[in-house]
Amino acid sequence: MKFLLLLAVVGIALWLFKSRHRVSGPKKPPPQAKPGTPAAGTTPMLACAHCGVHLPQTDAVFEPAGRAYCSAAHLQAGPR
Repeated sequence: MKFLLLLAVVGIALWLFKSRHRVSGPKKPPPQAKPGTPAAGTTPMLACAHCGVHLPQTDAVFEPAGRAYCSAAHLQAGPR
């Protein structure tokens, strides 16, 4: 029984020593982007007006009215 008590005291002493001598620098979380704003280096995604498939804005085919399509065939077919 003495050994268990001695082991517990030594364990608590080591735990207290380690917790007080930790190097604790400022741990600031990384900045989070606001919802609805694209992160830097990302491409906005658009939905095809005909089939609804999402595609990058750089791959979209646009009609003069401004609607985005995933292909020339869907551009000719028109919106649903």
